[in-house]
Amino acid sequence: MSGGALEGVVRDAIARSGTTPVVPDRGTGQPVLSVRNLVVEFSTPAGVVRAVDGMSYDVYGGETLSVVGETGSGKSVSVLAALGLLQTANLRRVSGEVMLADVDLLSLPEAELRRRLGRDVAMVFQDAISALNPVQRVGDQIAEALRVHDRALSANAARDRVVELLEMVGVPHPRARYDQYPHQFSGGMCQRVMIAMAIANRPKVLIADEPTTALDVSVQAQILDVLRLAREETGAGVVLITHDLGVVAETADRVAVTYGGRIVETGDVTSVFTRPRHPYTAALMRALPRLDSTAERLLPIPGQPPDLTEMPPGCAFAPRCPTAHGRSACLQTRPELRADDAGTGASACHFPDEAAARPGTGDGAPAPSSDAPAPSSDAVEPVATPAGAGEAAPESGVPVLEVRDAASRFPVRSGVFARATAWVHAVDGVSLRIPAGGTLGLVGESGCGKTTLARLVLRLVDPTGGQVLVEGDDVGRAGRAGLRRIRRRAQMVFQDPYASLNPRLTVGDNVAEPLRLQRLPRARRREDVRELFSRVGLRPEHVDRFPAEFSGGQRQRVAIARALASQPRLLILDEPVSALDVSVQAQVLNLLADLQRESGMAYLFVSHDLSVIRQVADQVAVMYLGKIVESGPVTRVYDDPRHPYTRSLLASVPVPDPVGRENRRRVPLGGDVPSPVNPPSGCRFRTRCPIATARCAEEEPLLRPVAGGHTACHFADEVPDLVPQVTA
Repeated sequence: MSGGALEGVVRDAIARSGTTPVVPDRGTGQPVLSVRNLVVEFSTPAGVVRAVDGMSYDVYGGETLSVVGETGSGKSVSVLAALGLLQTANLRRVSGEVMLADVDLLSLPEAELRRRLGRDVAMVFQDAISALNPVQRVGDQIAEALRVHDRALSANAARDRVVELLEMVGVPHPRARYDQYPHQFSGGMCQRVMIAMAIANRPKVLIADEPTTALDVSVQAQILDVLRLAREETGAGVVLITHDLGVVAETADRVAVTYGGRIVETGDVTSVFTRPRHPYTAALMRALPRLDSTAERLLPIPGQPPDLTEMPPGCAFAPRCPTAHGRSACLQTRPELRADDAGTGASACHFPDEAAARPGTGDGAPAPSSDAPAPSSDAVEPVATPAGAGEAAPESGVPVLEVRDAASRFPVRSGVFARATAWVHAVDGVSLRIPAGGTLGLVGESGCGKTTLARLVLRLVDPTGGQVLVEGDDVGRAGRAGLRRIRRRAQMVFQDPYASLNPRLTVGDNVAEPLRLQRLPRARRREDVRELFSRVGLRPEHVDRFPAEFSGGQRQRVAIARALASQPRLLILDEPVSALDVSVQAQVLNLLADLQRESGMAYLFVSHDLSVIRQVADQVAVMYLGKIVESGPVTRVYDDPRHPYTRSLLASVPVPDPVGRENRRRVPLGGDVPSPVNPPSGCRFRTRCPIATARCAEEEPLLRPVAGGHTACHFADEVPDLVPQVTA
């Protein structure tokens, strides 16, 4: 469903419900939520951790306040503490005020607080599937939220209201969907259900905690549209917690940047993005990969966030700050949040004018800094210069990876011993090749077959057709010994490094596992592991630590070190940076570029983040329902996409620039991917395509050369005129 169609559905549903849209306050009058001097402390073996240190902010009706910052900066903890949802055994203290109109939520008895939550304050959690009850019908869960706060509401009236809510948030066939269970919904549809439940009682405050983190760009765009329309129609003040600066730029009215448990900068979204007055905010902007341009090298924030058990006496950001220069004021005096002269915001920096004047600040493009401090020893940035992204690597000799008409089908059975009644066409006739030193980015929505194709390369999934060749060796025909040799030359880095590492082994033993299988002596293994740690920017003396003692970015480096242990020629990366902060993401992407330049490895990079793919890849392939629908050099596919699906994906990516966002015309992709059990005839994209004709249902388009790339569309030459991307 497109943005315009969704807006019409929402407004029609509101009209039928008999309610009147609330006029947004937009920051005038009394705030609907006011947080004052919030402090949250936890008791740990290392000491008292002050996760939130005197945080204050206001939220007004009809506006969106976005709270951003790195992991551990206090974003989510502040909200959970404000709503009384922190129930951990080591919670030491929660103090301050959380005023909902004239009521302090922190002082309410538990029974009264429960009456307020869900009625006046509602929350949309990050993992919608986990937040829903798997054994209760979706409609009944929303109806329960209604009837708990309105005992006089009948079951039939509640059901009718739920159907209206489901239609309001864009769930197709809401009456039929009412009786389905969460496992029958996609991730995006589950998130819509969570939003419907949150707005059911027309709350005054709506809190969304990373509501789009794990979603595809197309689903993300739809969810953001739903949140925006829900805010406009209910008049609720929205607190949006996210680390995605593109989402912030597209949706927020005001921004609060958190670091070390405090707000270090706040202001209207345009001022913060165009002229940030805190070095931390500016550093976050510079670390961000962009869809509309490619930097030779991203600029991550050096070092690590502060240890909350041993906070420095001065500015918490001073050890990582390019503006501090060892100044005594930064090292000894903690800066307080002070308003700027224009009255558009405030920053907690002793030298805000210097921060705003730094090169690269506010233009969204990374710029080198001559006085930036060196990275900390915990995250050493290699100094090699990466190969230019967007330039096709020269093809000579046998490619490192060649896939020929690969297919993978999974049986659908009605019982354990039953015969297959249907087949899931996960990968259906895919061909690609990657030369030495080349990077192929594989993009598409969830369920399109990206990860299955990546697993086919290592035969973690058995192929049902075609060939997969690693340096000329057929993976499908290899025996156990042959497959073992192939897997030494082709390694995989998984999305969740914590799940892929053995938590009971030290990180050194995890990395040494491939070396042990090669029967290398213990002393040699120990030496190689320390060398690998240095190579990926980790301290060799930390080899005896366990995975739980490392940050997410460090664990991903450990996973990369383990993959490098067998000196592979091909590295398969499955969403390696999707759950990382922008700064840690930049560190990992720079590391991968350096390693590729040093070794000439080939990368198959799977991601739904199109900005990341533009930064790292020289070739890109777009998958839809098991097939590649467009491929070619990354500059050709991004700057001149010829398939409606590619153009819709690119149009769904939020631009990290709030200037002119009201005038941008977007045509985001709507609806869900059809079932791979019974794909549509002809062109598989035709059921969602804005330019499909009868020919598309009758004739399957072939992947053919078009304008320097390959596109599987009957109207590839006409797509630029028929399907607009983004216009200012």
